[in-house]
Amino acid sequence: MHPSVLHYIFLSFAAGLGGLVNSVAGGGGFLVFPSLLKAGLLPIEANATNTVALWPGQFTSIAGYREDLRRNHRLVIPVVVVAFIGGLAGAITLLKGTQDSFLRLVPYLFLLGSVAFALSGPISRMVRRRAAEQAAHPEHHTRVYLVPLLALQLLICYYIGYFGAGAGLLTMAALALCGVERIAEINALKVVITTVANAVASIAFIIGGAVEWRYCWLMMIACAIGGYTGARNARRISDRVLRPIIIVLGFTIAIYFFIHRKGL
Repeated sequence: MHPSVLHYIFLSFAAGLGGLVNSVAGGGGFLVFPSLLKAGLLPIEANATNTVALWPGQFTSIAGYREDLRRNHRLVIPVVVVAFIGGLAGAITLLKGTQDSFLRLVPYLFLLGSVAFALSGPISRMVRRRAAEQAAHPEHHTRVYLVPLLALQLLICYYIGYFGAGAGLLTMAALALCGVERIAEINALKVVITTVANAVASIAFIIGGAVEWRYCWLMMIACAIGGYTGARNARRISDRVLRPIIIVLGFTIAIYFFIHRKGL
């Protein structure tokens, strides 16, 4: 299908809004992926283009966590290796599959992402509670359980490479459950893990020819602008308001795909 000016405007707006949402609460893919499908892309190409378009906004946030990453330097290399392997495996699985098989899974993937966002409140409270307990009792240092952490992250990064919605929250929960205590270090490791997994997936999608570049270049710019705008105004945009909207949107899209997937 030959793209019109309206296609470019529509997808640029979706990407900009997705970048803004990602920078404040996460879940930008809930907006961008359905928009690409609506523009006429096949499911696998839509998912690949979505991943590549949203990735630059993730990469720029690593610089802000340099000090926290240094404090956990022993964990950085193992989790990066796992993120690389998991992200690549998930991306290859997507590329090797068929459009129909992926489309059949889309409702369940959106449902999983929506449930992850719905659990974000309890997960965030758990992480903050553990961080507060550690700050109050610094002598009680919890050991990081490396093998379970890497096993969980491998599964999560496989999911990131394949689809990825809500993976940031799953990553934070796994880090907290396996003994990483400080909230800043959890956020720093989460950013590294998701960025590396998405970077590897993006490279695989580009090499595999699954990215629709006629849309992607403009969407990357729009996403970067949206991400910057969200970061600059994060204090004015309450994630307590935005997150429920994303949750409702995710469940609505999941229901839509459950009902209409045969006609897509």
